[in-house]
Amino acid sequence: MFVATLIAAGKLTDEVVREGIDRLDATGHDVGAPHWLDVGDAADIVFQGSLVSAREELAKMDHGALDVVVQPLGDRTKKLIIADMDSTMITVECIDELADYAGIKDQIATITARAMRGELDFRAALFERVGLLGGLAESVLAECRMERVRLTRGARTLVQTMKAHGAWSVLVSGGFTAFADPVGEAIGFDKVVANHLEISGGKLSGRVLEPIIDSAAKLETLKAEAAKHGLPLAETLAVGDGANDIPMITAAGLGVGYYPHPSAGEAAAAVIRHHDLTALLWAQGYPRRSWVMG
Repeated sequence: MFVATLIAAGKLTDEVVREGIDRLDATGHDVGAPHWLDVGDAADIVFQGSLVSAREELAKMDHGALDVVVQPLGDRTKKLIIADMDSTMITVECIDELADYAGIKDQIATITARAMRGELDFRAALFERVGLLGGLAESVLAECRMERVRLTRGARTLVQTMKAHGAWSVLVSGGFTAFADPVGEAIGFDKVVANHLEISGGKLSGRVLEPIIDSAAKLETLKAEAAKHGLPLAETLAVGDGANDIPMITAAGLGVGYYPHPSAGEAAAAVIRHHDLTALLWAQGYPRRSWVMG
């Protein structure tokens, strides 16, 4: 049994839901009656058939602000969330903003974009970018965080609601603890995993300390945290936007690309392109009345 969740906050109509049902029916799926999670915002369509063909067919729906999540019904309420930070839980890439203080934002942002698209090896690109920041005053880390870092809409509500319903939450970032630790605390994550910048004489040395949090480390974090809490991967949710998130996205029970780069979007089981992070609550079957507002 599967469920397709149609999400178009404030714009979801009976006609759009009916189109989803008709598309599934026309492609050989056994479709049940729709269920509104929140009228006008999100609705579920439960069906039997092929998960792959249902995703392909519903992806053809073109209604501007519509996001669709298709997944197995039984494990939809996840007990572990593993989330990327930059451009996922926050609105910026921290290393690019740091580079702005050093006067080299364009140079570093170009490398970042290529790494997130999967065109460059993440580890090598990280070393190159951090090397360019050598000599920057340590105090700039806090200055940059206060002036540039903003939480993504829905981040706190997503994490706090899942925690209120018994889930464990981990922020795992290829960025830096100077940003990830306070961001994780502000959102309410139970655990934070990120890279450590080396500081020498009150300045960035231009080095990152081992171990490096890259795509392999993100995947290992997902697996280790699931095992620690006695959870099958089917009961996990991973969300991110870049190529370095692909391994954890593809391994999780529900892997979500959030406004993703193309490679991550293609790999993800679900993609959110129109809504904030609360879309992932509707995807898990939580109506708004059960949300813990952040």
